Amino acid sequence: MDETRIISLLPKFDTTFFERYAKIVLVDLLGDKYANLVNRDRPDLQDSETSIGIEVTRAMVTGRDDAISLITDMSGADDISDSDIERIRRYGYSYGIHRRLMGKVEEEFWSLAIPLKRIIESKVCKVANGFYGNFREFGLFVFSKDELSIEYATQTMDYTIEIQQENTTKYTTMFIFDTHSLFVCDLVNDIITQINVNAEQCERYYTEALK
Repeated sequence: MDETRIISLLPKFDTTFFERYAKIVLVDLLGDKYANLVNRDRPDLQDSETSIGIEVTRAMVTGRDDAISLITDMSGADDISDSDIERIRRYGYSYGIHRRLMGKVEEEFWSLAIPLKRIIESKVCKVANGFYGNFREFGLFVFSKDELSIEYATQTMDYTIEIQQENTTKYTTMFIFDTHSLFVCDLVNDIITQINVNAEQCERYYTEALK
């Protein structure tokens, strides 16, 4: 069977890989508070016992042309092992093991990404309007393909606090993950914490999210 045929047999695109990935990151870096989250819809991760609901999304920081250029032919890579190339081909995902390349299954996920501020505006509006139901604590988990600075993440946190300050229903925490760091944004107390993530952790997250 040729390579093109193997790629065509990959499963249909869905977001559960990233939702599983988000939960794995939260439990590993922040503890058992998030251990009982289950993958549902509106929002994506829910714990009915503790009334926590977390919406999972993605955003781009660079321009759309830069984002689209990330969807490249794996044959052009010279900084990735043969075994990792085979994994990306087999499973269709590269997030966490290679920044520049794109797996076929996740291509749609990233190609639909919009700028960070715009996605936050959309999600803030939805949670305020009751789109995600009623939870005691709402969180927003944002995946980024771009490596972010603490300054940029802080500006994003402050912007989110500003646009939702008059809302009755709002996010209490925002998580921004770029494979190098998890930025934990306390939107109630205006506090940001950066937790560094190494390659070994990303490797484990990737493997566990595929299960």
